[in-house]
Amino acid sequence: MSVLIKRFIFTALPCEAKPLVAHLKLKKEVQAHPFALYANQDTALAVSGCGKVAMAAAVAYSMAYFNAAEQPVLLNVGIAGHQTQPVGSLFAAHKITDVDSGKNYYPQLQSPLPCATLAINTVSKPNRLYTGDGLYEMEASGFYEIASRFSCAELIQAFKVVSDNQDCSLDTLHEKLVSELIGTQVLAIVAGLDALETTAHCLPSVVLEDYQHALERWHFTVNAQLQLKGLLQRWQVLSNHRALNFDEVELKHSKAVFAWLEEKIAYLPFSL
Repeated sequence: MSVLIKRFIFTALPCEAKPLVAHLKLKKEVQAHPFALYANQDTALAVSGCGKVAMAAAVAYSMAYFNAAEQPVLLNVGIAGHQTQPVGSLFAAHKITDVDSGKNYYPQLQSPLPCATLAINTVSKPNRLYTGDGLYEMEASGFYEIASRFSCAELIQAFKVVSDNQDCSLDTLHEKLVSELIGTQVLAIVAGLDALETTAHCLPSVVLEDYQHALERWHFTVNAQLQLKGLLQRWQVLSNHRALNFDEVELKHSKAVFAWLEEKIAYLPFSL
């Protein structure tokens, strides 16, 4: 791909993608790919298939295939269940929990959102119990874990449309209804996408000295270079541009560099 992609959207199902593809006038990539890919001059969309593993693979593949901007926006869009929220309601994520592993992820809410936020619980099988006041779906944790390697937390988000609740069974869902539910919220979803892109323009670029210093000292694959940029961007935002000193510890390889940076970032204060 020669065009520079600034915005990435990931859905699990073709029926979730359909209203977005139509609204954004995305064209399908004609050559064979393991995932259905669509794009225009600045936006790409991938359809992963169900489950967090498939979603994680689609994110990684898309970021390798497309020519991504330095700080791209990454958005997961799909349906989710909730105990009481009305069918058709739109929510963003302030917390994403992988129920299987217990890992938590926290999107940084710095962009104006077109909707309220809820916690998202990612499960391996459809959930019909709707425990607690969270959304239930099957892809967000896989999306967020891999997306965070390619951009900073301020530019990664999940938008979920409620498709089922305790009064409206998951069994009533069908492809046409899913497309209609996403379609009723497509303007709000695109408004959220635009707000994230505006935030991207306000974020600082990677400190080239730190990036070049690291490349000179250690070997990084192409994907690892993207991960390094993402970590440096997160450090800049959360530390208020505090200087880094790679010489303060002995680091033998790129994995050690990542572990050191992630540890330093983890100890920085942040607010939700």
